[in-house]
Amino acid sequence: MRTALTLLFLLALGAMPGALLPQRSLNARKVDEYIAGNGWWGRFLDDLQFYDVYASYWFSAIYVLLFVSLVGCLLPRTWEYFKQMRARPVLTPRNLARMPHHASAEVGTTPDDVVANAERRLRGWRRVTAEEADGTRTVSAERGYLRETGNLVFHFALLGLLVAFALGKMFGYEGQVIVQADGGQFCNSGVYNYDTFRPGLRVDGSGLTPFCVKVDDFSASYLHNGQAESFLADIGYQSGADLDSGTWRPYPLRVNSPLRTAGDRVYLLGHGYTPVFTVTFPNGQTRTGAIQWRPVDPVTLASEGATKFDPPDVPDAEERRRSQLAITGLLAPTAAYQGELLDSAFPAANDPAVAIDVYRGDLGTDSGRGQSIFSLDQKMIEDGKLERVARQNLGQGEQLTLDDGTTVRFEGVRDWVSLQVSHDPAQNWVLVFSVLVILGLGVSLSIKRRRVWVRATPLGDGRTLIEVGGLARTDQAGYGEEFGGLSRDLLAHKEGS
Repeated sequence: MRTALTLLFLLALGAMPGALLPQRSLNARKVDEYIAGNGWWGRFLDDLQFYDVYASYWFSAIYVLLFVSLVGCLLPRTWEYFKQMRARPVLTPRNLARMPHHASAEVGTTPDDVVANAERRLRGWRRVTAEEADGTRTVSAERGYLRETGNLVFHFALLGLLVAFALGKMFGYEGQVIVQADGGQFCNSGVYNYDTFRPGLRVDGSGLTPFCVKVDDFSASYLHNGQAESFLADIGYQSGADLDSGTWRPYPLRVNSPLRTAGDRVYLLGHGYTPVFTVTFPNGQTRTGAIQWRPVDPVTLASEGATKFDPPDVPDAEERRRSQLAITGLLAPTAAYQGELLDSAFPAANDPAVAIDVYRGDLGTDSGRGQSIFSLDQKMIEDGKLERVARQNLGQGEQLTLDDGTTVRFEGVRDWVSLQVSHDPAQNWVLVFSVLVILGLGVSLSIKRRRVWVRATPLGDGRTLIEVGGLARTDQAGYGEEFGGLSRDLLAHKEGS
């Protein structure tokens, strides 16, 4: 037990860095910023896996050792408990006056009457009655065995909780995806449909439970200071037979009110804006781009990103790469100008505007290297293959014209929502074991193990000496009052009463 308590303390101590330091599984960018801002100390913590606490070797070692320790502690305790349940209460000691609780009196009744009264009063107690050679009758009674039952339930439930968590980590997964709130759809058919995906140890990304989600609309309300008050995404979903019939079932998705379907949970994490640009090329053809931009200010939802275009009707691959366009910059949902500088004053799209740079040249999208949808390849800019050809602030409906006659028009913004899909096959067991942990702990703390003995000794003149002794097996606090009531009832047959 001491080993288990020590390991439990170490587990809690080891979890502290996971709460105090940024974790890669939650925000890799913050981890990089923290390491860069703390120099050698940040790199040292990285070497110790302090940014991946719950996946670290040392945390897993504590976890496994605690598991082994609990098993080694519970098995002998359970066997001992079953032996105690089958054992008879301890016989009445010779000297009850040495007990922590004691009372005695002489009564004018026989020992048989005293024992009968004691058995009635101690109904519900485990008890045994005995008779000694001199005619003395004794009653031994014990109560509070449920305390150890609660203790064992608590520890077995804690063990089950550890197992359930481990199974959840092995067979669960979690992924995030951004979906446009204009009828955009997402289907849980493979890992490539996610923007980020964290599989469990035994999940390879195949065999995911199929379901689809369609985001029809999104609405948000804000306080006067810009703090979000509520988010609501009107979605439709398909799972099971609905996938074959094409039936969409509506669901109002809110923060902390996930959609539960097909064994998965779909959470609404947040939202942002997608600027819509229409590019009209010199030959009159138009292209419209609507790619989500990433919020850089969580309060005002000022966002940054990049919207990229290929020129139309350019069959030559080399010429097409030299003529690609990219629009990058800042999106302000509610425009606020400080001179020529654009900023956002409020997170709602009351007066959207953009401060954009327009680049022309090779975006590097055909290079075979992956690149972020939110930014341009800086190497292409440094090599001179991608050049800035315009910079301007645009309000909704405004446009600018490039040197070759191409026009870029800012049409406005659309909403997008960030969804998280979580799959944990052991979540119901986690709930069950969590409830059992609380119930077992409550029983263990509220019930006291206690004993009481009664000795009725005949005095030879028709009178009987009654002695009552009591002992609390664990904490004695609160037993004195109960013992007082018991002894008063058992000694109530005093002469003349």
